[in-house]
Amino acid sequence: MPAPTFNPDRIARYEANGWRAYYEHNWLRLLRLIVATNQAEFHIPFPMSLLAAYYITRASAAWVSTNHDRDAVRRLHEKYYEIVRRYSGLTFDVPRIAALEEQYWEVHRRLSGKPDKTEFVDTMVALHSELFNISPDEARESAALRVAANTTVDEITGKRSTDPEADWRKLEDQLRRCYRSLLDVLQAKAAV
Repeated sequence: MPAPTFNPDRIARYEANGWRAYYEHNWLRLLRLIVATNQAEFHIPFPMSLLAAYYITRASAAWVSTNHDRDAVRRLHEKYYEIVRRYSGLTFDVPRIAALEEQYWEVHRRLSGKPDKTEFVDTMVALHSELFNISPDEARESAALRVAANTTVDEITGKRSTDPEADWRKLEDQLRRCYRSLLDVLQAKAAV
């Protein structure tokens, strides 16, 4: 497996800003940030990065309603991950990853504001493990950091944050550490 070449700092910045755009329902900004993330993390060339971003942005917009069409969201996740797999060099099962992505979104929503995030961490471990072809133990740190970032965004969007701007910076740092953890694991595997 070749060593991955993504930049954790850049991806964390794009993703943190993308989360902010999502919660502000700024779909055009979200689309632009996902295009940049697709290119930086998964090496998807333009215009395919735009098509992939379109699919995941549509899924995100559809997901906002708690009464969304789960099959439509799943199909959009599958279309997105088909493109990711084609260009990233990753070898995951598209329907399995799409199901895990939807599970991530569902568990995040259901456990928002609740103290026990065990199920959420387990979901993220499964997603990172399957997506990046790493063991659950290797995925645990990145999964825990991603859940921490989700918990921070819940504080912001739930209006419990006393300093939202500081918390947006904290969230970006949590994502940065998440991606650095993944990169460290992937580079160690590539070196073997």
